[in-house]
Amino acid sequence: MELVKEGEDDTNHEGRDDEVASVGGTCSKGDVSSPSSSDSESDEEAAEEVQIGALRQQLEENPLNYEAHVQHIHHLRKLGHVEKLRQARESMNKYFPLSPKMWQDWAKDEATLNQGSENFEEIEKLYERGVHEYLFVPLWCDYLEFVQEHDPLVLECAPGGLSKMRTLFERALTACGLHFSEGSNIWEAYREFEQAVFLTIDGSDNEEKVKQAQRIRALFHRQLSVPLVNLRSTLTDYKLWEAEQGNLNDVNSEFDGVPSNIVSAYQKSLEMGNARASYEAQLSNHDATEVDRLQHFVNYIKREDSIGDPARVQVLYERALADFPVSSDLWLGYTSYLDRTLKVSEFVKDVYSRATRNCTWIGQLWINHMLALERMSASEKELSTVFERAIQCSFPGVQEYLDLFLTRIDGLRRRISSTVAKEDGLDYSLIRETFQRAVDYFSLQVISINDLLHLYAYWARLEGTLGNDFVAARGVWESLIKKSGSLLEVWQGYLAMEVGMGHINEARSIYKRCYSKRFQGTGSEDICHSWLRFEREYGTLDDLDLAVKKVTPRLQELMAYKSQQDSKGSLSTQKDGSVAVIASQKRKANKTYGDKQPPAKKRKDVTIERSETSIPVPTSTSSILDNVNQQEETLQDTGDHEHNVKGVEDSKLSKTKIFYTDKCTAFISNLSVEANENHLHGFFKDSGGVTAIRLLRDKFSGKSRGLAYVDFSDEEHLAAAVAKNKQKLLGNKLSIARSDPKQGRNKSLPPSMSSRSQGKGNLSRGSEAPPREESRNTAKPVRNITFAIPRAVAKPLGWSKRELPTDETTEKPKSNEEFREIFLKK
Repeated sequence: MELVKEGEDDTNHEGRDDEVASVGGTCSKGDVSSPSSSDSESDEEAAEEVQIGALRQQLEENPLNYEAHVQHIHHLRKLGHVEKLRQARESMNKYFPLSPKMWQDWAKDEATLNQGSENFEEIEKLYERGVHEYLFVPLWCDYLEFVQEHDPLVLECAPGGLSKMRTLFERALTACGLHFSEGSNIWEAYREFEQAVFLTIDGSDNEEKVKQAQRIRALFHRQLSVPLVNLRSTLTDYKLWEAEQGNLNDVNSEFDGVPSNIVSAYQKSLEMGNARASYEAQLSNHDATEVDRLQHFVNYIKREDSIGDPARVQVLYERALADFPVSSDLWLGYTSYLDRTLKVSEFVKDVYSRATRNCTWIGQLWINHMLALERMSASEKELSTVFERAIQCSFPGVQEYLDLFLTRIDGLRRRISSTVAKEDGLDYSLIRETFQRAVDYFSLQVISINDLLHLYAYWARLEGTLGNDFVAARGVWESLIKKSGSLLEVWQGYLAMEVGMGHINEARSIYKRCYSKRFQGTGSEDICHSWLRFEREYGTLDDLDLAVKKVTPRLQELMAYKSQQDSKGSLSTQKDGSVAVIASQKRKANKTYGDKQPPAKKRKDVTIERSETSIPVPTSTSSILDNVNQQEETLQDTGDHEHNVKGVEDSKLSKTKIFYTDKCTAFISNLSVEANENHLHGFFKDSGGVTAIRLLRDKFSGKSRGLAYVDFSDEEHLAAAVAKNKQKLLGNKLSIARSDPKQGRNKSLPPSMSSRSQGKGNLSRGSEAPPREESRNTAKPVRNITFAIPRAVAKPLGWSKRELPTDETTEKPKSNEEFREIFLKK
C-alpha cells in the first residue's frame, strides 16, 4: 500500500509510516508478522478495497447519500489512504456539515501527518471550519492546544503570538464558556496558559509580573461568577493561587481573602447552578432515549427563555444541535428566537446557513432564511443564490415549492416598489421570469385549483399594476383558460380583474364568451345571473336588454334540462312504488293459495316468503316450477293474467344488482396506494364534470389496489380527463383511458347469460333468476323433476306462454273419492 510521496528518503518513510499508523491503524516497518497473518491482512484489505469501490459508485450515482459518505470515509481512514480520505471528506462537506467527531478526527489526522510549520495554516483553517459548524468543547480544546504547540509566535511568547492566543481563548469562552458541564475546561486551559506566561516573565520585571497576575486573578473572578460544574473546587484553586502570590488567607474559612463582590457573584452562581442541576442530570443520563434527551433539551431551553438570558439560551440551542443536528424543530426554534432577539446580522446569516445545510428538506427554513436576508438589506445576488439553492432541494409536497416561489416574488415586489430597486438594478422582468418558472414547474405537478388561481391572479395583478402592461395581464388569464377553461372560478377571476381595473367593455366581452359554456353544478346558471347583475350595475339599458336577450334562452334551456332530470327521478320513484304494491299483492296471493295446499307445500311456501326480502337463489328447478305454478293459478283468479305476469318480472328486475354503465367513465391505473377519492377529485377538478369516483380496494385489507373508475357528466369532460394521461399524482404517473367493458364482459360470461344481459340488462353473479317468460322461451326445455307430482298437476315439458292450456283441453283434477272409485273398479 503506497502511502509516501515519491522522492522521500528512508527516514521520512519510517516517520510517515508511524504517522499513518495512527490514522489508519496500519503497522510500522519495525513490526514483524507471520506469512499467514500477512495473507489474512491482504484479504481484508482486498475486501475493503471492494467495499470502497462500491461506495464510490453509489456516491457517483447519488451524491446526496449521507450514509454512503460516512462509510466511504470510515473505510478509507481504516486503510490509511490519506489523499483519497482528504478528498472524500471535502466531497461530503460540500453537501453536508460533518459531525463534530468527524471534524475532530480530520483535524487530528492532518495534524499528525503534517508536523512541520509549513502546513500550520492549512490545519488551522481546518480547525476554524470545524468550530464554526457546531459547539463542541473537545474540538475547541484540541484547537487551542494545537495553536499553542505549533504556532511559532506563541512558542516564542512574542507579543503578537500572545495577543493572538488570548483572542482565540476569548472566542472559545464566548462559544463554550457558559456550557454548564464542559465550559470549565476552556476556563482552566485559559488560566493555565496565562500562568505559563507568568512563569516566563523575568523576575526583575515586577511591573509586568503584577500585570500578568492581575490577568490571572481576573480570570478566576470571571469564572466564579458563571454557574458551572465544580465551582467550589474553582474557589479552592483561587485561594491557593492567592496564597502563592503572598496573599495569606484562612484555608478553613470559605471566603477569607475573597473580595465581597466576588463572594456575592459566586453565591448567585451556586444558586443558578443548583436550579439547573436537575436539567443537567437529565441530559447526562446515558440510559435515556434520543427522544427523551431531545425533550429534555426543549424543556431546558423553555426554562432559560423564560428567565430571559439570550446568551444562555443560545448556548443551550448550540448544545442541543450538536447532539441532534437534523432536528428541524430545533433549527426552526433557534432561528425564530434569533430573529426576535438578536440583531447581529452576520451571526444570524451564519445560523441560517447551517440550518439549511442540515435540514435541506424543510421549506419553512428556506423561507425564513430569505425573509431574514431581506430584513438585513442583503444584496440581490445573495437573495437569488439562496432561492436557487432552495428550489433545487427535495421537499415532501408541492406546497413548499409554491411558498418558496411566492416568497421570492413577494420580496422582489417589495424591493422594486421601494428605492432599493434603483440601487440593485432590479427590474419587473425578474418578477415575470419568476412567475413563468413557477407556472412551468407546476404544470407538471398536481396543485389545488385554489392555489393555481391565486398564483395566476397574483401574476395578472402585478402585470397590470407594477408592470403597467394590461395586455400581458390578460394574456396570463387567457393562458389559464386554455388549460382550465371548464372551471367557473377561472372566468370569475378574469372578470374580477377586469372589473376591478375599470375595464367594463373587456369584462362584457368575457361574459359573452363564457355565458353559454357548461360548468359544473349550478355554474352555468350562476354565470348568466352574474352577467345580468353586471349589466344592471355597470351597463346601459341597451346593454341590459342585449344580455337578457342572450341569457333568457340559455336559462330556459338549463331549466328544461333540469326538469327533464327531475322527471326521470320522479318516474323512477313511481316505478319503485308500483313494484312494491305488486310485490305486496304477490305475497298475499301466495298466502291465500298456500291455505289450500297440503302441509308439506305450506312449509315450502313459508321458506319462499321469507326469502322475498332478499335476492332469491333457487336451489333446484323444481322450486322454480312450484313458484311459477303458484303464480299462474293466483293470477288466473284475478282475471288479469298478462298484466300481473309483467309486474312480477318488473318486481324481480327491480331487485337485481345495479351496474354502472360506464358510458362516460375513465379508467385510472398506477395510482399511489396513498391516493384517495379526495386526491382524485382534486386531480380532475380542472377537467370538471366528475359525478362519481370508485376506488378499487382489497376486500380483506381495505387498501387501495391502485385502480379507479371516475364517471363524468358528458363526453366533453371525459375527453378533458383522458387528455391528462401520464400526469403525476402523488409522485406516480397515471394511466388514464376511456372505460369500455362491454367486450370484456361478453367474453367472460357464458353464451346464455350474455344473450340474457343483452335483452334485459346486466345480471350479476349471485343475483336472482331471470324472469319467467324469458326462461320459458329458451330453446332447450328445463328438465323438471316430476316423479312425485300427479300428472294432472304437473305441466308437460316445453310448455310455454303461447301454449296456455284451456279449460276444454285441461283435465279437471280428481278428488280423493274419484280416485277411490277408480281403484275399486279395477
